[in-house]
Amino acid sequence: FAMFEGFLEKRMLINRCQDCQKYFQPPWPSCPNCWSENVAPTEVSGNGVVHTFVILHTGALVGVEGVDYMKGYPLLVVELEEQEGLRVTGPMVNCANEDIRIGMPVRLNWIERQGHPVPAFQPA
Repeated sequence: FAMFEGFLEKRMLINRCQDCQKYFQPPWPSCPNCWSENVAPTEVSGNGVVHTFVILHTGALVGVEGVDYMKGYPLLVVELEEQEGLRVTGPMVNCANEDIRIGMPVRLNWIERQGHPVPAFQPA
């Protein structure tokens, strides 16, 4: 739950094994690399590259208030710079949908959804 508590402070926290130093996501209670239970939520930069993405078109009556799904809502999978294979998801902001590319450098930004900070990404 520390990951979500970090969101409230606009900090991206990812579990990291204190024994083998590997980050892992989703936040399991033990390390999937060495099975240690010595893990700690660790702040990451949020810098990375677009690994893959989708433009969601779900219609006007479905989804989050304030999001225009009719024009398409970009959702990214970003590989973070801290470790190869460490990936997180989030929406793209401050970028036209047609300009999003796989391999594009991005950085962490924060948006508000229903009164709460949510991680998003924008071009680096």
